[in-house]
Amino acid sequence: MELNYKKLGSGKPLIILHGLFGSLDNWMTLGKRWSEDYEVWLVDQRNHGHSPHDDAFDYPIMAEDLESFIAMHSIKKPIILGHSMGGKTAMEFAVNFPEMVSKLIVADIAPVEYEVHHYGIVAALKSVDLNSIRSRKEADEMLSNRIKTLGIRQFLLKNLYLKEKNRYAWRFNLPVLERQLEPISHWPVSEGLYEGKSLFIKGANSDYILPQHGAEIVRKFPNYELEEIENAGHWLHAEAPDEFFQKVNNFIKQ
Repeated sequence: MELNYKKLGSGKPLIILHGLFGSLDNWMTLGKRWSEDYEVWLVDQRNHGHSPHDDAFDYPIMAEDLESFIAMHSIKKPIILGHSMGGKTAMEFAVNFPEMVSKLIVADIAPVEYEVHHYGIVAALKSVDLNSIRSRKEADEMLSNRIKTLGIRQFLLKNLYLKEKNRYAWRFNLPVLERQLEPISHWPVSEGLYEGKSLFIKGANSDYILPQHGAEIVRKFPNYELEEIENAGHWLHAEAPDEFFQKVNNFIKQ
C-alpha cells in the first residue's frame, strides 16, 4: 500500500505517525519546526487522511506498511515518533524490525492492552447525516449533541471534506475503524525486543501510561526513559507543543 505523506526539510530522517481518527495534518506545525534540523516524513496511516482505504486494519499490517514505506523511499535508519495509535504502530514496527530504527519516541501510549474508549466518538460521527448537511457548521452542530468538547469536535471535523457537490464525506474509513476498535485497543504489541534508545512521553493528566505498565515497557524496550508533561493530557503534543518539542529534541540530540 502506498501511503500518503509530506516530506519537509533535510538531515537525519524523522518519521511521524498520527493517532486514531487523525492525519498527518495534525503534526504539520511541529513537523515544520523539526524540519529546520531534520528530514521530516509526515505519514497518513491506512484508512486515514489521504492514504488508501482497506478492510485489513491492525498493528502488524500497519507496521508492514511502514516497512514498505521506508524501503520505497530509501529512508536510512529513521527516528520514529508515534502518538497513541501511531505509537502502537511505531512500537510494533520497532520490535519486528529493530535494525531499521535509529531511535523510538512514543507519545502517551504503552505496549499493553486497553479497554475501548472510542465508542462514543464513533456514535457521534455516525450521527452526522452526510447526505443532508451543507456546511461544516451543520456537521459541528450535529456532533455537539454528543461531543461537548469543542477541541475534540474540531479535531474530528478536520477529516470532513466535500466529496462532490453538496455531498460531504469523512476521509477516514469509519466502517472499518468501528469494526476494528476492539482489536486495535486490545492489541498489546507483538513479542520481540527493541534494544535501541526509546523515549516514552506521557501527559500528567492522562491514564494511558501508568506505573503498572513499566514492567511491560522495560520488557520490550529495555533501554527506555520516561518523561512527563505537566498540565497535559492524552493530546500532549497539542496541549503543550513547546515542551513536547523540547523533550523530543533533547532526546534526539543525546
